[in-house]
Amino acid sequence: MRILRSVVLYTALALGANAALAETADIAALREGDMLKLNVHAEPQPIPIIAPLETLDGAPVTLAEYQGKYVVVNFWATWCAPCRKEMPGLDRLQTELAGEDFEVVTIAVGRLSVPGIHRFFEETGVENVVALRDPFAILSRQMSVLGLPVTVIMDPEGREVARLIGEAEWDGPNARVILDALLDREEIPS
Repeated sequence: MRILRSVVLYTALALGANAALAETADIAALREGDMLKLNVHAEPQPIPIIAPLETLDGAPVTLAEYQGKYVVVNFWATWCAPCRKEMPGLDRLQTELAGEDFEVVTIAVGRLSVPGIHRFFEETGVENVVALRDPFAILSRQMSVLGLPVTVIMDPEGREVARLIGEAEWDGPNARVILDALLDREEIPS
């Protein structure tokens, strides 16, 4: 009986792993335009989901709170010109796709003031993304974020499946095809 349980468990794990690998291979094949810069990992990579972050109100939070859904995690700063350019698209993406299976989480890296972050969002028309802070760059360092912006796609298990260094049009058709495939959605909402 014990052997049978082990065989069933191993088979289930193997099938789940194969599905995840097929999924990343599928999204790698969908890359076009600015999504050609998206580095899709052959296997999902662990993320330090318990690294300390904080809300703009100063409450402690971690990426573990977003497990169970796909998350586009964007590392940015108020002084970063490409961040300013891409943030409105991330906000539109959040507006269009946010729900039980998807979220856009932005992480301001470094000792950026909360008023400065609010001013940045106001100037760029950003209202809907989740805004967190990594004031001591702990998570950023642990995830080897060496420049900005960096955007990571996190799977429902809290693992990194893809990473894009630099700006991208996250609400554009090239990104949407990839995200809709991950979310197993048939059509791109208009």
